[in-house]
Amino acid sequence: MARLPPLHWLRAFEASARALSFTNAALELNMTQSAVSQQIKSLENALGCSLFVRRVRGLELTNEGRGYLPTVQAAFATLEEGTSVLTGRNDPNVLALHVNLSFAVFWLTPRLAGFLAEFPWIQLHVATSIWPEEKPSASAQVEIVFGQGKWESRLGTRLTQDHVFPVCSPALASRISSLQDLCSQRLIDLSGTLQSWDSWFDAQPDQGVSAPVLIHRASTWAVSLEWALEGLGVALAHDTVANHLIRSGRLVRPLPFALPMKEGYYLIAPQGGPPHAAAEAFRGWVLREMAGSVAA
Repeated sequence: MARLPPLHWLRAFEASARALSFTNAALELNMTQSAVSQQIKSLENALGCSLFVRRVRGLELTNEGRGYLPTVQAAFATLEEGTSVLTGRNDPNVLALHVNLSFAVFWLTPRLAGFLAEFPWIQLHVATSIWPEEKPSASAQVEIVFGQGKWESRLGTRLTQDHVFPVCSPALASRISSLQDLCSQRLIDLSGTLQSWDSWFDAQPDQGVSAPVLIHRASTWAVSLEWALEGLGVALAHDTVANHLIRSGRLVRPLPFALPMKEGYYLIAPQGGPPHAAAEAFRGWVLREMAGSVAA
């Protein structure tokens, strides 16, 4: 792996590129103009290319400098965001959440206005992922992950007991009244889950119909349900991600059969540390909302 240039060289480059002036960059960074100029020269020597054209009335970025600038700015933005989340961990008003992407889109977002109205003092920092193995956030006070509840050194509270069932657009549903009709449609599945179209067809009371060979797959329900919304085919879904779309009439269950889901969504809140007001408020709110969803 190539050795990264020192951070202060990159900061000098980013400030100079925005200002197109070593003098103005030096004022921003509380340095001398000669120190900024020397850091830029050191960076150019390390990279093996010129980043600026020095002119009498100021600076001009070279093609290499224009290409490098967005990368450096994005890196600083990532560092600033990560630092903000980390330093906010001890703030009782700041809630860092690490949430499964589909849960965040289809369950949390439709209810988020109610949460923010009930707890206006909480500042949210939300990071999303698809699978629980994807970088559990050490800085998050609360995580919501999808799986079977097996996470090393982490205890989770199961939030859902869902069922798996087909969903599609209302227009497409009007053409489906039997398993044979379903098999003639384009089917959409999710990669990596324990229960697929094969599982759903195998569990059917009518054993005379098996899943078609050609099934399209996506890596997340955020994609597969969007395909269903666009009328591209029939997707397998479950209560947590589909119920809001079904209640709004945007998706329809063309056939009633549903298969109990082996996996579920789990809430993980680290134990043993000092109480965190925002995390406790969110945990209690999620559990109340889930209880209300089951009762409804």
